[in-house]
Amino acid sequence: MSSYAHFLMKRFLLALLLPVFCFAAETPLLVSPGKVISQPSLREPLGKEWSVAKGKWEPKEGVLTATEIPDEHHVAVLHLATGPASLIVECDFRFNGGKVFLVGCDGTKHVGRLIVTQKAAKLAEDSTEVKGKTPSHVLTEASVDLKPGEWQHLRVEYAGDQMAARIGNSELRAQHPYLAMPKVRWWFAAGGATIDLRNIRVTEGEPLKAATP
Repeated sequence: MSSYAHFLMKRFLLALLLPVFCFAAETPLLVSPGKVISQPSLREPLGKEWSVAKGKWEPKEGVLTATEIPDEHHVAVLHLATGPASLIVECDFRFNGGKVFLVGCDGTKHVGRLIVTQKAAKLAEDSTEVKGKTPSHVLTEASVDLKPGEWQHLRVEYAGDQMAARIGNSELRAQHPYLAMPKVRWWFAAGGATIDLRNIRVTEGEPLKAATP
């Protein structure tokens, strides 16, 4: 193999491994990554653990495009079967015409969610939610400045009665008894038009190891 071909091969392998290195290097918020539940390539149809509830979710060339369908009068929603384990959800996303991106979890009904717009990120619990009447109860929020078309890295963690999220340099943490409700699935939701996702990885969360004195 020529030196130039060897150089190209090294660049190709680095591009494949870089997302893995990024995931591994990120500091945990509540739990450490454990068993992988789903890490789709987004170059082929999603696995059976995923199911489309609303809208259109199209994987192509490593990017998952979520599109709201106006006639449904609902944000696009993609479910992931997970069970009740502590969880870490990681992905990159960008607003591509869309106005709001959500990551949430359900038991027998909605339990909790992260709500992201271009200017704010909020963690909420859903014990107060009544469709069309009472919205979710916001526990904490932070200002952000997310530009349309720019990729943002997101990490959401759940453990017991706590949720936490990191978007860029912004971190949010919240605790509420209702968040401890047993979970059966997590979901992504995209509203307002189109939102793109890539580098999706969902893992079970393992307890953080105590620091060595």
